[in-house]
Amino acid sequence: MSNPLADMEKPDVIFAIGTNMTECHPVAATRLKRALTAGATMIVADPRQTRLAKMAHLHLPIRVGSDVALLLAMAHVIQREGLIDASFIEERTAGGNEFLQHVKEFTPEWASDICEVPAADIEKAGLLYGKGNPSAIYYTLGITEHICGVDNVQSLCNLALMTGNLGVEGGGINPMRGQNNIQGAGDCGAVPNNFPGFQPCDHPESTEKFSKLYQTEIDGTKGITKVTALDNCGKGIHAMLIDGENTVVTDPDKNHCEHALKSLDHLVVIDIFMTETAQLADVVFPATAWGETDGVQTNTERRVQRLRAAVPPVGEAKPDWWIVSEIAKRMGVPGFEYESARDVFNELCELSPIYAGLDWDRIEDSEYQWPVPDRDHPGTPRLHEKEFKNGRGKFTVVGYRDPAEVISDEFPLWLTTGRRLEAYHSRTQTGRSAGIEYLLSHESLEVHPDDAEALGLVHGGMAKMASARGEIEIEVKVTDMSPQGTVFTSFSFAEVPVNILTGSGYDPVTQTAELKVCPVRVEPA
Repeated sequence: MSNPLADMEKPDVIFAIGTNMTECHPVAATRLKRALTAGATMIVADPRQTRLAKMAHLHLPIRVGSDVALLLAMAHVIQREGLIDASFIEERTAGGNEFLQHVKEFTPEWASDICEVPAADIEKAGLLYGKGNPSAIYYTLGITEHICGVDNVQSLCNLALMTGNLGVEGGGINPMRGQNNIQGAGDCGAVPNNFPGFQPCDHPESTEKFSKLYQTEIDGTKGITKVTALDNCGKGIHAMLIDGENTVVTDPDKNHCEHALKSLDHLVVIDIFMTETAQLADVVFPATAWGETDGVQTNTERRVQRLRAAVPPVGEAKPDWWIVSEIAKRMGVPGFEYESARDVFNELCELSPIYAGLDWDRIEDSEYQWPVPDRDHPGTPRLHEKEFKNGRGKFTVVGYRDPAEVISDEFPLWLTTGRRLEAYHSRTQTGRSAGIEYLLSHESLEVHPDDAEALGLVHGGMAKMASARGEIEIEVKVTDMSPQGTVFTSFSFAEVPVNILTGSGYDPVTQTAELKVCPVRVEPA
């Protein structure tokens, strides 16, 4: 997030897109509720009538996968009506003139045909966001899990840049992280193109630094993504370690994932439960859970937080850092002689510029948000206040493109997937709680009443849902929460493996799967 969580209570205008925040981030969403109580205006772009959408002053029920068209048209309105921050564009950005010229052709009427919402509502959204002082953007996986995920994010950045809503209290562009330490994982280098601290792996100085640390010549070539890794299982990749991820439930094209993992000569899984993925492994290492672990995590607002073990580990469970270090030492890899989580974190601080001013003792009270470049620095709750790291904020000229697969006579409905309040991710944890099982014991498919009548589906009955990749059976829930022509379900229940159906395409830059768009056929079972 560019802004701290506290700023969620301070926008004049809130633009929430691709996020079901009241269910997926219910604690953080209370801050938006406070902002609304204080008089803020909220725009929500979401195909479904979520709780957040019902709270909005303007709900845009856009067709799945049409975000770029909406955002181009909003930019068109802001440019046309002179709501741009000309001084901000001139002093702090690059590519502004080209972008402002580009958006002149993308009218609300053009976008309406694609997004399937009235042009007048798109016009209103552009005016509201453009006039907000400040306006804040919040988004989650509904923006990124598309073949155009990068285009979506860049389009949101364009809106913030053209209106000067970066580096200001209550504004910003704020991706809400999907799990508790996703931000920290990226900070530590769990991405294919960066070393820890987002130091590019193709920069010679970075490669030299880490080669020296591990006393091994490190290739500066960008690494492969998990998508590529799974594609090459048994064809160049013969062993794999999966740490804390239930791949066969959460990843797209489940059949492909299972086939890939079964093609390996050796699969190692580190987890706190015997998940569906762990059941395929040759070796499973039991990890400590959060309440059994000393360590550090960095949350969605870049706040570096200490974790303290409250109870001793069960059985033979060990911290993840210990397991990985012991494997490395047995492989003869130098540099893993850690005695504690303190050692690991202090090494990160020595190597990462954004953590350089921190150490284990300094984060005792979890008060710092990176970047903290030196010992005298107070931390950075709000990014881009005076300057952008690379000098100027860059506008990006993007155009609209359809999803990888679109509806047809064979697959006439749009399927979009997400999460539910009661079930966290793949239910590895929440599925073992009797209380939560009482609240949500099974999965269902949201079908609009008109679609249900046309397809012969009944509420509580079973349906067969098929895509180009497979077929599942699922209980029907007739509701107007999802619009006509679109059905929705979560991916949480292994016994309803919805990700058999997904996986039609991937963003060409990040290889993020298009999990939010999948043409399907639904009929009575």
